[in-house]
Amino acid sequence: QVQLVESGGGLVLPGGSLRLSCAASGSIFSRNTMGWYRQAPGKQRELVATVTSGGEINYADSVKGRFTISRDNAKVTVYLQMNSLKPEDTAVYYCNFNSRYYDTWGQGTQVTVSS
Repeated sequence: QVQLVESGGGLVLPGGSLRLSCAASGSIFSRNTMGWYRQAPGKQRELVATVTSGGEINYADSVKGRFTISRDNAKVTVYLQMNSLKPEDTAVYYCNFNSRYYDTWGQGTQVTVSS
């Protein structure tokens, strides 16, 4: 099994920044993809950004140029730096770990962008 521990999130003013972290532990295989997804009220969960253990990165068009995903393979931790936040970024953000054997979700962390 894989366990995920998320941190970060909170309330921020429009234009502000937040940083999310997600640490994985357990049955970690070297080849994996970690990433962030979000779900706003009344909407489906959507991709925000992912990064593979090899360093390949994918962003949703809506966050390109504002969000930066990174990872520390030694710590099996993924980070999401969110800048220039907009009210439409308000959602519960979920960390995901995907490998050949596991597809695991974090418990979610609330991000609220509001004045």
